[in-house]
Amino acid sequence: MSGRNSTAAYEALKDRFERLAALSGAQAVLHWDRATMMPEGGAGARAEQQAILSLIAHETLTAPEVAGLIDEAREADGLDPWDRANLHEMARLHAHATATPASLVTRLSRQKSAAEMVWRKARAANDYASLAPELDKLIALVREQAAAKAEALGLDPYDALLDGYDPGRRSADIDVLFAELESFLPGLLREVMEHQARGPAALPIEGPFPVALQEKIGREVMDLIGFDFAHGRLDVSHHPFTGGVPDDSRITTRYDEADFTESLMAVIHETGHSLYERGLPPEWRSQPAGRARGMTIHESQSLLFEMQAARTESFIRFLAPRLKTGFGGEGPAWEPENVLRHYRRVAPGFIRVQADEVSYPLHVMLRYGLERAMIAGELTAKDLPAAWNEGMERMLGIVPPDDAAGCMQDIHWPSGSFGYFPTYTLGALAAAQLFAAAKQRHDGIEEALGQGDFAPLLGFVRTHVHGKGASRTPDEIVSEATGEPLGTAAFKAHIEARYLGK
Repeated sequence: MSGRNSTAAYEALKDRFERLAALSGAQAVLHWDRATMMPEGGAGARAEQQAILSLIAHETLTAPEVAGLIDEAREADGLDPWDRANLHEMARLHAHATATPASLVTRLSRQKSAAEMVWRKARAANDYASLAPELDKLIALVREQAAAKAEALGLDPYDALLDGYDPGRRSADIDVLFAELESFLPGLLREVMEHQARGPAALPIEGPFPVALQEKIGREVMDLIGFDFAHGRLDVSHHPFTGGVPDDSRITTRYDEADFTESLMAVIHETGHSLYERGLPPEWRSQPAGRARGMTIHESQSLLFEMQAARTESFIRFLAPRLKTGFGGEGPAWEPENVLRHYRRVAPGFIRVQADEVSYPLHVMLRYGLERAMIAGELTAKDLPAAWNEGMERMLGIVPPDDAAGCMQDIHWPSGSFGYFPTYTLGALAAAQLFAAAKQRHDGIEEALGQGDFAPLLGFVRTHVHGKGASRTPDEIVSEATGEPLGTAAFKAHIEARYLGK
C-alpha cells in the first residue's frame, strides 16, 4: 500500500469519526433533555430514539471496511504526533465497539433507559423493590458486555469496563492506590474529627434560601470561574451532571431551600467538568484525539475547582460577603470564618455527593468493591442493600436509614455505568497533585482566588491538561503536568495541611 493511499485511508477514517462525534453530541443532548424537562410519558419514545442512535453509531464504527482502513492508515507517511495519537484512539475505540454485538448495544441502550426511569421514581419513593428487577436485568446485560469485551481485548471483565472510562487503567493499579489510602485515611479521618471537635463549632446559617437566589449566586460563581454562558446553560435534575458538547455545555444541579452549600459546590464541580470540555483543542474536537482523556482526568478537573480551589480560605473570604448580601443574611454566622467551617466540616455521612473530601474516598472504595462483585456474579441486585449497609458500617461506621440514602442514591448503576466509580477518587488524587503543581509554578494563585480570579489556575490546566485532549494517557498527563506519577502523597499532604495545619 502506497503512502498516498494510506493517507487517504486515514482521511476516510477522520470523516467517519467526525460523523460519530455528531451522533455522540446528539445523544448527549437527548440525555440532558430526558433528565431535565422531558414529560414522564415520553420516556418510552426517548428510549427508542437513543437506542436507534446507539445502533447507528455502533454500525458506523464497526462497519467491515473500518478495520482495513485502520491497518492501511498505519502505513501512512507524514502523520504528525497528533495524527498518530488520533489513529491510536480510533483503533482503541474500534476494538471496544467490535467486541460488543450490535444486538447487545440495542438491548443495553433500552434497558439503561428503562432502569434509569424506574430509578427516578424508586429513589423518590424509597422503593428499592421496584428497582431491583430492572437493575438485575441491566447487570446481566453489562456482564454480557464485559465478557465479550474481555475476550476480545484480553482483559479481566471488570478491567474491560474500566478501560472504557479510564483508558489503560487496570484494577490492579487501583488496588495499590486504594490500599495506600486505606492504610492512612481512616486514622486521618479520626484525627481530623478530633481536631475539629476541639475548635469552635460552626454556627448554623439559617434559611430558607430561595431557589431563585441560589441559582443567581451559582451563575455568578460560574461566571467568575470562566463558564461561557454563550455556549452553555444551567438547569435542574435529580442528580447533578454535565452533558452536551464543548460548544453546547449543559450543567444541572439540584436545590435544597434549607441549605445552599450543597448546590453551590455541585455547580462549581460541574463547571469544572464543563471547562475541561470547552478547553479541549478546537481543531481536534470532532476527532478521538480531541476528546476528554477519560474520567480520572475529567474528575480531576471538577474536583480541582470544587475541592481544591473553591474551599481555600482565600476564596471563601472572597465568597462569604457575597453570600451574605445575596441571601440577605445578618450576624456572625455569615462571617468568613464560620462559612469556612461549614465548607470544611468533616464527618461521615450517608450521601456521597455531600461527603467531605476526607471521607469521600471511603464512599468510592465501597462502591468499587460492590460493582466488582456484581460484574463477577458474586452479588445480585436483591442482595445489594444488605451488602451496601454492611460496607457503610465497616468503612464509615454508619448505617443508612433507608435505601434512598443508601444503595439507590447514585444514578450510575441504574444508567449502566459500571467501572466509573473509582475514577472519582483517582480524580481527587490527581486534583491534589495538579493544584500543588499549579501553586509551585504560579506563586499568586491563592491570592488571585482571594479576589475571585480563577484565570491563573484555569490557564495552568488549559495548557497542561485541557489542551492535551486524548493525545496522552491519563497517567502521562498527570506526570507531565506535575512531575510525578499519580499517587497518594499530594492528597495526604493536602488533607493534613488544610485540616490539621501540618
